Amino acid sequence: MILFLAARPVTARPVTARPAAAPPVRPRRRVRRGRGRVRALAAPYRRIFAVPGTRAFTVANLLARLPMGMLSVSAVLMIAGSRGSYALAGAVVATGLAATALVGPWTARLVDRYGQARIAVPATALAALGSLSLLLCVRYDAPAWTLFASYAATATTPNTGGMSRARWAHLFRDDPAARHTANSFEQAADELCFMLGPVLATLLCTALFPEAGTAVAAALLLAGVLLFAAQRSTEPPVAPKTAVRPRSPLRLPGLPPLLVTFLSTGAIFGSLEVVTIAFADDHGVRGVAGGMLALQAAGSCAAGLLYGLLRPAGAAGRRFLGCLAAMAVLMLLPLAAAATGSLPTLAVALLLAGMVTAPTMVTGMGLVQSRTPAAQLNEGMTLAVTALLAGIAAGSAVGGWAVDHLAGPGPAYVVPAVAAALALVVSLPSNAGRFVAER
Repeated sequence: MILFLAARPVTARPVTARPAAAPPVRPRRRVRRGRGRVRALAAPYRRIFAVPGTRAFTVANLLARLPMGMLSVSAVLMIAGSRGSYALAGAVVATGLAATALVGPWTARLVDRYGQARIAVPATALAALGSLSLLLCVRYDAPAWTLFASYAATATTPNTGGMSRARWAHLFRDDPAARHTANSFEQAADELCFMLGPVLATLLCTALFPEAGTAVAAALLLAGVLLFAAQRSTEPPVAPKTAVRPRSPLRLPGLPPLLVTFLSTGAIFGSLEVVTIAFADDHGVRGVAGGMLALQAAGSCAAGLLYGLLRPAGAAGRRFLGCLAAMAVLMLLPLAAAATGSLPTLAVALLLAGMVTAPTMVTGMGLVQSRTPAAQLNEGMTLAVTALLAGIAAGSAVGGWAVDHLAGPGPAYVVPAVAAALALVVSLPSNAGRFVAER
């Protein structure tokens, strides 16, 4: 072949006139470069959603998770509007969240034992009936104790975010980088729901009728869980039964101190929600409260998505401490902004304060996953959410009390500031001197 090619005559190609080269279009190059950078930044998220079935269960779970940002705000607006007491509204919400803190781990244990689809659907149906009962009791001016009983009946609501995280953990059990990206997305999704939920709840309760927010939230919850449970291809397998009963995650090393920190962190969210609604109401613009809470969630959502693009470096315990310290500092901003009496200033402060929420929760949930066996993952994450809910319940009650007994809702912002400082203090003994090796 080489001899044959060498024997071929070499002829020059005919010279043809070439058109003058057009000057490069720089704007188009810049657009392409910009698109390339965006695609490169989004590559970790495109990678996790390339797995079949992930988009379907994510959309369904977002629909089921949206009511989580609606229910408490709807209850506060509905009860405070009809009974004229933020203390009563905060106490009712606190009772329901405390009941969820007790019932939630048992529901999660059943999910681990029998599967997500078999447990989540009937549990959600019971919770929807509780919301309907609360709506009717408020509508027809039932005694106050019926409000507490009805909202406590919503305690069977399954941890939809935990079930979604469990699916990601199963799909990427051998890929820590993908799990980090998935956990960051899930936290951003939580914040998105808590950003849109209060706005939607406030709009429904003020534009339509006070019970509209609770009614729509219950319907969305039931529909979303039904669609999520139907996605069976990505559902984690049920843990095989063993003769030896596994010990409770509460007895696992390193987990109880972490749950105490989540408890204090939840108090930040619960008190911030009630105090912000009361602050807007005190200024005669109750309908703006949902938007102000949405700004805090917006800051957290953006920070969560950006955090998912980064590769975590260093010990997770040290990063968790750093996030908590930043949260303790930034939670002083709403207190300072409220002292000025300016709603726009407070809105900016809430936006900035929310930017550390998602990185804190992503890192904390990563610690929970690393310290919990795979067969008890739903239960472990639900315990973390339970601690958050218990903290939210306490924060709602204390925040409502502070609004009614302090000199207006402005000084009541001291409650989330103190809760943030407490979260940092309680985390120091378990994370400052030694760090648990994460897998």
